[in-house]
Amino acid sequence: MSTPHVVVVMGVAGTGKTTIGPLLAARLCVPYAEGDDFHPPANIAKMSAGVPLDDDDRWPWLDAIGTWAHERAGLGGVVSCSALKRSYRDRLRAEAPGVVFVHLSGDRALIEDRMAHRQGHFMPTALLDSQFATLQPLQADEAGVAVDVAGSPEEITQRAVEALSGIPESAA
Repeated sequence: MSTPHVVVVMGVAGTGKTTIGPLLAARLCVPYAEGDDFHPPANIAKMSAGVPLDDDDRWPWLDAIGTWAHERAGLGGVVSCSALKRSYRDRLRAEAPGVVFVHLSGDRALIEDRMAHRQGHFMPTALLDSQFATLQPLQADEAGVAVDVAGSPEEITQRAVEALSGIPESAA
């Protein structure tokens, strides 16, 4: 990528946003922000209890991520954020128009297996169905790429870097 963009690493829980995000940021030589850190404590408590967030829970969270992305405009950065619905991505773009999305996607069984084996995360596998039900993949008019999550973190990151290099400057 010829100029620094803010990249939102998106996808359902368990796709590896927290793993791939820092690796991608390191490859792009830009800072990384963990999207979960933008959640207010009430959201984390709700998800920890196995209760899906509703849009009213998500708006302040998305606004906080959008503010971070806006502040990084022209400087570059990578932030993880599920960004499952088009309306959520539109909200992020309203705050930071130049964001580019990397949609981590893959086989549901693989994602569920990875979720079941990760340590220290508040999102239970019971919420995976609601994540997939909510997911609206990137549309043709959205600046971004889909990247398969099969393989090692390094392989996934390399696919993301290659895919991002094909996004025209005018698309972001």
